[in-house]
Amino acid sequence: MAMSNHSQYSTGSGGSGSSRSKNERQVLCYHDEVAPLRVVRFNGPTAGKRFYGCSYWPKTCGFFKWADQVNEIRDLQYKCFEKDTEIANLEMNNNMLEEKVKKQKEIISKQEDQIQQLAIESTEMREGLLSAKSDRTLALALVVSWIFFALVFLLV
Repeated sequence: MAMSNHSQYSTGSGGSGSSRSKNERQVLCYHDEVAPLRVVRFNGPTAGKRFYGCSYWPKTCGFFKWADQVNEIRDLQYKCFEKDTEIANLEMNNNMLEEKVKKQKEIISKQEDQIQQLAIESTEMREGLLSAKSDRTLALALVVSWIFFALVFLLV
């Protein structure tokens, strides 16, 4: 009662290509041919379970995948695609934010230059005012000293 492993599986296709979603990629065997979806026909723990096998049965290339594994792989591929899309969006947002930061740094730099210039002008203006105040103080002191000299001269 020795049966080869291959005799446990049907050789017919389990479904037509038109019933598949257009977005689903077809499963290919190692011959780079579409691997038909098959069903285990013999009794046992895997009876009725669907699988993809080589398209050249019985001269097989050894390709075998359970259908639920393929769906898991597709689900993972889709999740990877979603994550890649999310990463691309985040990178694009990051680039836009970096550009905004760069522009803000340029604005800050210009404003710092303006502040520096205003500080210089303010210092020069303060020195000018102090100088003018000193000149007025000296003039007032001269006038007061002349008045004092005149009063002393008249009283003596």
